[in-house]
Formats: sequence, C-alpha cells, structure tokens
Amino acid sequence: MELDLKNLKNKKKYTPVQILSLGFAIVILVGAILLSLPISSQSGEITPFIDCIFTSTSAVCVTGLITLDTGTYWTYFGKTVIMLLIETGGLGFMSVATLAFFFLGRRITLKERLVMQEAMNVNSLQGLVKMIKYVLIFTFSIEGVGAVLFATQFIPEFGIVKGIYYSVFHAVSAFCNAGFDLMGNFKSVTAYANNSVIILTISALIAVGGLGFYVWVEIYNSKGNKRLSLHSKVVIYSTIVLIVSGAILMFIFEMNNPGTMKGMSLKGKILSSIFASVSPRTAGFNSIPLDKMTSAGNFLTIILMFIGGSPGSTAGGIKTTTAIVLFMTVVSVVRGREDTEILKRRINKEVVYKSLVITVLGLGIVIAVTMVLSITEPSNIPFEYFLYEATSAFATVGLTLGLTTKLTIVGKIIITLTMYAGRVGPLTIILALAKRRSGKSGTIKYPEGKILIG
Repeated sequence: MELDLKNLKNKKKYTPVQILSLGFAIVILVGAILLSLPISSQSGEITPFIDCIFTSTSAVCVTGLITLDTGTYWTYFGKTVIMLLIETGGLGFMSVATLAFFFLGRRITLKERLVMQEAMNVNSLQGLVKMIKYVLIFTFSIEGVGAVLFATQFIPEFGIVKGIYYSVFHAVSAFCNAGFDLMGNFKSVTAYANNSVIILTISALIAVGGLGFYVWVEIYNSKGNKRLSLHSKVVIYSTIVLIVSGAILMFIFEMNNPGTMKGMSLKGKILSSIFASVSPRTAGFNSIPLDKMTSAGNFLTIILMFIGGSPGSTAGGIKTTTAIVLFMTVVSVVRGREDTEILKRRINKEVVYKSLVITVLGLGIVIAVTMVLSITEPSNIPFEYFLYEATSAFATVGLTLGLTTKLTIVGKIIITLTMYAGRVGPLTIILALAKRRSGKSGTIKYPEGKILIG
C-alpha cells in the first residue's frame, strides 16, 4: 500500500517544462477571466470569452495580434490587465514569481531553480538567482528610460496623466516585443512615421529586448569584445546584419510604393525602413500600412518574422542563433568542411541537429496552420494573408495584413493555439532533445544505408 502511494505521488510530479507550460496556461486563463468582466470594456458589457482568451494569449505570448482594438475597446482597467500580462509573458512568469519571493522573503527551492533554468534557457544553475535579479533590475530600468523618452512626446499631446500612462504602456509593450498599442483603430504607430523619438525609441527597446538577457549579463560583466562568449558574439553580429540588411532591402522595396513610403521625406523613408526591419523580429508595431506593402516587402517581413529574436529574450521565432547555425552549416559543407564552423569555433553536431529540428518543426507548424486557415476562412482572402498570419502567430510577432479581425471562431482558436505553441513550444523541443541520452536504444547502431541526394 505504501509503495502504491509513493508511485502515485511520483506520477503527480511535473517536469520543469510542464510547469512552465501549465504556468503560462494558468496566467492566460486568469487574464481572460479579468478581461471578460464588464469593468474591462468601454461598453460595460461582458466581452465574448473567445476574444478574451485570444487577447490574453496574445499578451502573455507577447504577440500583439488582436481581434478587438486595444486603444478603443478596453477601459484603463482592461488596458492595465493587458500590460501586466505582457510584462509577465515577456519576463516569464517564473521571473515574476521570483520577484514576489524577494518581496516576501521566501527561500527559492531547487525545483523552482530548475524551472527558472528552463525559463531563462541557460545551461547551469550557478548564479541563476543573481541573474534573475539582474534581469528584473535591467528590465525595469530600460522600460523606465523608454517611458521617459516617450513622455517627451506623449505628455504634450495627451496631457500629464494620459501621457505618462501611454508612455509606460508602450515602453513595456516595446521592450517585451509585444506590439500592443493604444493609438486606436488598429493604426499602430503609423501617425508617428516621421517622429524620430517615437520610432527610434521603440526600435531600440525592441532590439534590446530581443538580444536576450544572457547576452546583456555578459556585456555588463565583460570589459571588451574578447571576453564575450561565442553565443553573445553570434547574437550581436547576426542582429546587426539582419537589421541593416533588412532596412536596406525595405528601403529598396518600398521607397517608390505610393501606398507606403513614396510620399514621405527621405528622413521618413529611412525611419520607416529601419522600423520595418526591426519590428518583425518580433514586436508587431508598424509605421506604414502593411496591407499596402509590395509583395517583396511582405515576403521579407515573413522571413524576418520566422527568424525572430535571440534565445532567452522576449522575442519569438526560431531565433537568430538557430538560423546562423544552419546557414553556417551550409557554408561549411560547400567549403568541404567536416564540421560547422563559426568565428573559428567548431559547433557540436547536436547543436546543428537541434537547430534543424526546431526549424523544420517551425516550418511544419506554419505550413499546417496556413493550410487549415485556407480551409476555415473565407475563400476570397488571398493565400498570402494566411501565410503572413500563421508566421506572425507562430513567431509571436503580432503583425497582420488585416486578417485577424475577420477570423472565424475556428480561426481564432487555431491562431490562439499557434501563439501558445510559438511561445512555449521551443522550450519543450529543447528539453525533449536534451533528455535523449541513455538507454539501450541509444547504443544500437543499424547497418549503414545509402540514399541518393539532390
């Protein structure tokens, strides 16, 4: 009998990733319940629960896709709930829980440290709590600086109270790569396309949040480039290359497009090009009408969305390091190298395999969701809209060509699940691969077979 009770107790134990997945789900549910209350909507009526779940999932998964306009539909109570959900989702609910533990003076157990390790995507428990403290201080400090910069523009426009609130909300949304805005009528920040303070501040917050907390800890502790790890160097270099090349291509694709940049000054075109390169990785703000962009501009946006930000950051996507590992693997094979090489360092084959699996699974999810949406949604909607929406949801970006508000109930459920999978899924994949170690099946080697390739 005692043995049975022990077995029952063991069965009830959850792995760190299961706790993370369940934690995100609980936060989403609580957020949806709060948003469904009459006090949350401007009309004072109960909001349909499917829209509340969709909005809560989008906020916690720091995506930004919305079926109801954030600026006009929700009251300040509802907007505050959304902002808190964004902060919780961006930091990770375990980081928020750690903050609560600090205030309560509660000791953090080993199991909680293991969950934090998975949430932060780091390899060691050593110095983890100290790192969480740094992350919290760093986050609130950067958001504070962003809010002050926003305030210089919003207070003169909206007044002191509303201006401060808008400043804080957009600082949190931008740093967490969420893409929620309060401008109303689904316009995002298109009215500020020529405002260098707004555009550059949002871009900087997105970039900082998308680099990853681990990288910023290293930058803080290092005294020069030589002290940085290979991971941090790859993240920084790849981010710079993606932003610069993306901005140049966006400028070329859209500068003569009458629907987006043609009527802008050179300053406006440059700002909008930079913003259109930064935001898809993976924030969801836009300063030009997305549905009027060229096909080349939209396709480039899809690519940038799929790549996303960097590991351990507030951004989504397959991550910059994953894309670089696969790209350099191709380069190494073309050069006749046996191993993948990056910056004169050899990359372990298991890292290459993980990168390949994450990318293929990500493509599989995007393709599957695109196909399902093309069946469930009206047939007169262009295929490009479905691919754009699916990629945006999986990569937790929040950009849309206007499809989100037209989704059927089935479509809303599909996109909600995709956002959740995009936020939680990569952690599950990494853990599943990491646990594949010992066992008889691992020692079995079958006879070598040959397949023709290419």
